[in-house]
Amino acid sequence: MKNGRDPVIVGLADAPIEDGKFVTKASVLGHAALVAKAAVEEAGLTLDDVDGLLTAGMWGVPGPGQLATVTLGEYLGIMPTYVDGTNIGGSAFEAHVAHAAMALREGYCEVALIVYSSDQKSLRSRNLGGRPSVLSMQHETPYGMPTPVGGYAMAAQRHMHEYGTTSENLAEIAVATRKWAQLNPAATRRDPLSVDDVLSSTMISEPLHLLDCCLVTDGAGAIVMTTAERAKDLKTKPVAVKGYGEAHTHWAIGEMPDLARLLPAQKAGETAMKMAGVSHSDIDVVEVYDSFTITVLLTLEALGFCKIGEGGDFVSGQRTAPGGAFPMNTNGGGLSALHPGMYGMFLLIEATRQLRGVCGDRQVAGAETALVHGTGGTLSSGATVILQKD
Repeated sequence: MKNGRDPVIVGLADAPIEDGKFVTKASVLGHAALVAKAAVEEAGLTLDDVDGLLTAGMWGVPGPGQLATVTLGEYLGIMPTYVDGTNIGGSAFEAHVAHAAMALREGYCEVALIVYSSDQKSLRSRNLGGRPSVLSMQHETPYGMPTPVGGYAMAAQRHMHEYGTTSENLAEIAVATRKWAQLNPAATRRDPLSVDDVLSSTMISEPLHLLDCCLVTDGAGAIVMTTAERAKDLKTKPVAVKGYGEAHTHWAIGEMPDLARLLPAQKAGETAMKMAGVSHSDIDVVEVYDSFTITVLLTLEALGFCKIGEGGDFVSGQRTAPGGAFPMNTNGGGLSALHPGMYGMFLLIEATRQLRGVCGDRQVAGAETALVHGTGGTLSSGATVILQKD
């Protein structure tokens, strides 16, 4: 049953980048402000209408990361009455959509603005989003394991050992994602890519090659949410937030309960799909975090699109590429489009655009329901959102 306070997405914006760097000369806060303003204006609102503010990461902002929301609010010149600085890594923005949805339903705010900005490419820095050094990674970093790729490599090795997954299976994901990027003029990497190219690229942390790894780019994005009732007076066609879920199990990879299974994704996905009242066959387009190719394979299994251990077969034959049976990561993903440190924001933007039907050559025909899943930390957290054409 529809309700006037049902949460919907009504505004989007992302910053243009070229060769992985911001096109516009501005600070990380400046880019956050630019996308925030553009997103509210797309919806037919102004920053003065915003009374809910959610952000995380904000790499390049001086001072403790937990103050990013306060700093951004000051920079935007607004006084939000609902704030959320939850940071669970790259899945934070899927969690923010869930939290904003709950706040809107309960009347804590009327217009929620979710913002992210990072200039890690321009700064030539990958500071891991301010991960604490005390009692964290103490069993990994001192022994030379590269972070975060080493943890993902351990998961890949374990999956290969238990289920016979191959490097070729993982390469299929990178190749399919690149084919989507070739249809996206805004993608950073659009040159042709083959399985052999992936397998012959530099080994970073066995068994993960360079082209199994996400890009390092700048990026900024914003999402505006409001209620279904308020959306009636706005400029854009709303996209409904129908379900959501989140979970996390560990921070250090040594504490991951099962290296070959992504338990947070399983829990978050089950919760979101049950809330939305949808099954796997109802999903038209899937946007999942692709920090590394193994992230995708583990996520697809955990979300139930295939059985545990069968992810390699599921993605074979370019199933997830344009024209395949399973449209996934349709902008080119973190592997080929952009990855500014915390990619979950851009999964949501792409899914919403697909449901709006504005993606041009990469548009998935008849897309009405999308599943978005973010992964944070070292396979640590997961958050799922189900979006529908309203």
